[in-house]
This record gives sequence, structure tokens and C-alpha cells, in this order.
Amino acid sequence: MMDATTLLGIAAGSATTLAFIPQVIKTWRTRSTHDISLGMFLLFSTGLVLWLIYGVLIGSWPIIIANSVTLVLALMIVVLKLRYG
Repeated sequence: MMDATTLLGIAAGSATTLAFIPQVIKTWRTRSTHDISLGMFLLFSTGLVLWLIYGVLIGSWPIIIANSVTLVLALMIVVLKLRYG
């Protein structure tokens, strides 16, 4: 059984990760990236890589999984921005 701290980490990671899915879907469907800041997403992706490295170093699966999935979603937005922008 997981402790409350791990469950909190999983809940927080899930919420912040799932928050990106509507943006990816909307961007994919509309092919509109005009209002998306490339600089923000590049900086955010860099932060995610750093969080991922941190998670690996401390062995925290909630941090590793949440930031890995969020990084993929953020990079999808970057790719769509470069493709449709």
C-alpha cells in the first residue's frame, strides 16, 4: 500500500499532466498555434527535463512518470507550433 505522500504526488502529477491534453487536442484539430508562446513551451520543456533528472536522482516514480508524460505532451505542442506556426 502506498503512503499518503506518494498518493499526493501521484494526484498532483496526474492533474498537471492531464491539463495539457485539451491543449494538444485543440491544437491538433484546429492547426492553430498563433496564441501559443514557443518561448514559454521551450522553457517549460527545459524545466520538465530538469524535474525528470531530479526525479531519477531521488528515485521518485511520481515525479519521473508525471514529468515524462508532461514532457511528451509539451513537446507535441512545440512540434505543432513549429509545423503550423
